[in-house]
Amino acid sequence: MVNKGDVSANSHSNELEKVPTGIEGLDDITGGGLPKGRPALICESAGCDKTLMSMQFLAQDNQSFGEPGVFVAFEETDEDLAKNFVSLGYNLGELAAQKKILIDYIHIDISEIEEIGEYDLEGLSIGNVGAKRLVLDTIEVLFSGFEDEAILVPIRGSPRP
Repeated sequence: MVNKGDVSANSHSNELEKVPTGIEGLDDITGGGLPKGRPALICESAGCDKTLMSMQFLAQDNQSFGEPGVFVAFEETDEDLAKNFVSLGYNLGELAAQKKILIDYIHIDISEIEEIGEYDLEGLSIGNVGAKRLVLDTIEVLFSGFEDEAILVPIRGSPRP
């Protein structure tokens, strides 16, 4: 027979560990932040502040937890991002100079992409800069050149990597 104390202890050990975002209100809504060590996809139509939330996640992390982050942009240059975020009190140039954030703009021209085999994101290793958080803004730009959209959606029942 299992007593209530044992059930309670087991349920706590099975809880998903969370990483606080440092974004006011979001950590309350998500029950403590985003899942630790797992990807989180923020998906919505254009103009819904995905970039704002993602950059705030990285910048606030530096202020609250001191961990560097990487922001890979496929649509806006690092100069444009810096201009946009200075009005919110984030000096991205200063954070970059202090090696607290790495911002990389990668221009993707669909006409220059050739789909020749399997694709992965191994080249986006963030361990070299000690980052714990990575933002790809926006990932649909990265995959927009693929003709076979099935490679982007896991088949139901298939194991996850």
